[in-house]
Amino acid sequence: MLGALLVLMFVVFVAIGVPIAFALGVVSFTGIACLPEIPNIVVFTKMFNGLGSFTLLAVPLFILAANLMNEGGITEKLIECICDLVGHKKGGLAHANVLVSMVFAGISGSSQADTSGVGKIFIPSMEKQGYDKGTSVGVTAASSTLGSIIPPSITMVVYSGIANVSTGALFMTGILPGILLGVAMMAVVKFYSKRKNFPQSEKVPFKTAMKHTLVSMPALLTPIILIGGIVSGLFTPTESAAFACIYALLVGIFFYKSIKISRLPHILLETMKMASLSLFALATANALGELLSYYQLNVIAQRFFTALPGGKLIFLLVVVVFFLFVGTFMDAVPAMILFVPIILPSAIALGLSPIILGLIIIVTLALGLVTPPYGLCLLLATTISGTTIEEGFKGTLPYFLSSVAVLLLMILFPDFWLAIPAAIFPSLFL
Repeated sequence: MLGALLVLMFVVFVAIGVPIAFALGVVSFTGIACLPEIPNIVVFTKMFNGLGSFTLLAVPLFILAANLMNEGGITEKLIECICDLVGHKKGGLAHANVLVSMVFAGISGSSQADTSGVGKIFIPSMEKQGYDKGTSVGVTAASSTLGSIIPPSITMVVYSGIANVSTGALFMTGILPGILLGVAMMAVVKFYSKRKNFPQSEKVPFKTAMKHTLVSMPALLTPIILIGGIVSGLFTPTESAAFACIYALLVGIFFYKSIKISRLPHILLETMKMASLSLFALATANALGELLSYYQLNVIAQRFFTALPGGKLIFLLVVVVFFLFVGTFMDAVPAMILFVPIILPSAIALGLSPIILGLIIIVTLALGLVTPPYGLCLLLATTISGTTIEEGFKGTLPYFLSSVAVLLLMILFPDFWLAIPAAIFPSLFL
């Protein structure tokens, strides 16, 4: 009875617009307060203990790196360079939008930072050139999800801590699917560029393009430096996030001379605001996890999954459908904190790699960033454009479906995605 009331309470909170972090916290405290076997102090203990991880320090650091790049104009230089390369093609700005998101994903690790930084430039530019609002929002929001998939990725860092797997191995496994997702979105752009007669820009002279490429080189080198450092063992993913912050700060101050010291307090404040959303949700999800373990939900779930016919394929399909549903109203971090420990034992029992399971869950939850009512990337993009959620989602749908197609390939051939990085970087998979 109590369990049903708590579920109803959570649904009502979400329906009336209470932030997920607060909904999780209130439900956790209410549920534990009604159980005399568990002292109330457990709620706060679990919240603090859930944040006491060196790995989680990467969350605010990657957000800070993205904010420094946006503030320093590094994002604009990157956009200028890539627009020179593909802007003259039909639908060039849309193609450039996806490519920039792929590169930016290798720097920030945050989809929301991608939407904010890249969207503020691309959405007005695309609309000014003649793209409809739905397309400009759709391409921007959908391609921003790559920030959670192409390494370094905040959600990958969190998952590796939950599942106790190598972050470096998860990063390397995410590269190929991330690129394939971007290519699939660009294929959709190419298809619609003919049907909708997307505009194109004039071809930039070779000398100008080379000049812009050289200027943007510090930004283009960042993903290579970060991933190379992790693969070589030079630094951990958390240390790579700290390095990204220092690198972006030095480049912004001394190379581009666009970051003023007086702006640093504002940048740090914005970073704390963005990071606090994810970290507070993570803390309250840890508290709710204690309540779920009291009801032995993990045991019930394991019995359910092991009883499913069809082995790995049916298991992964059920997991994807479940997380697609969860992603419509919950951020990736609390969703993983709550449900990965429940699902992981069943996956291992079926002989499924925790790394592949994590990658599929991360891609699925990334799609939740563009699906209403939560859809944070979709919300940010529509706010920038000044259009409705309905029109924005309509424009996003073709790119969303292309990502679902890639996700189905990952489900059908799970071992393939692990075999390639394991062969190239065997030391990470030991």
